[in-house]
Amino acid sequence: MQSAYVIIPTYNEQDNLRCLIDQILAQHPALRVLVVDDNSPDGTGKLADELSKSDDRIAVLHRPAKMGLGSAYRDGFRRAISLGADLLIEMDADFSHDPAILPLFIEKSKEYDLIIGSRYLHGISVVNWPLRRLMLSYGANVYTRLITGLKVMDCTSGFKCFRRSLIERIDLDSVRSDGYSFQIEMNFHANQLGVRICEVPIIFIDRRAGHSKMSKKIVREAIFMVWKLKLGSLFGKGVSYGR
Repeated sequence: MQSAYVIIPTYNEQDNLRCLIDQILAQHPALRVLVVDDNSPDGTGKLADELSKSDDRIAVLHRPAKMGLGSAYRDGFRRAISLGADLLIEMDADFSHDPAILPLFIEKSKEYDLIIGSRYLHGISVVNWPLRRLMLSYGANVYTRLITGLKVMDCTSGFKCFRRSLIERIDLDSVRSDGYSFQIEMNFHANQLGVRICEVPIIFIDRRAGHSKMSKKIVREAIFMVWKLKLGSLFGKGVSYGR
């Protein structure tokens, strides 16, 4: 049986973590959890350690400080691979992503190398977002597709599943972006490799309405990142790929 690691970056997620992990592990026998905690002041890392001691399907990676989403996933990918992961799944810690979708990711991984949980595949499937944030997110995806040529409807989704073989073909040390642009960059490199990509519809429920993680810095990074990716592909610069 394949081993599917759900990588969950955390910072002050103590209230959600236990219930989320229980729901994840109940979905499929292949599922494992890797918590990547950035030294949460509320004790999330300590709770993760306690949970891991009682269940060998749970692993924990402690980092010294809040270092960004992109670096959390890069470190998480490396650790999950060292633990024997065949599939690597990105997932938020706040129940915005429904654990019930995970078996579909595993099923689709038999045919595809990257499976993306899409909020925009069939219209817009987002709950509890202010209109301004929704328009910014949707517009960012249109902009990304226009510049990069990606056919993915939800380029910034943080709910996705990679086959290990795909991650191993991308030089993670060269992937420097963070936030939403990290998702764009990983999709772009997957597309450059010509791997099989599919989207599955999800309903995204923002459980923290009014506290957007989309800072001006993250938006600026995404705006410039798509041009960096496009120009890098035209002039042969950027991330190196393995076979």
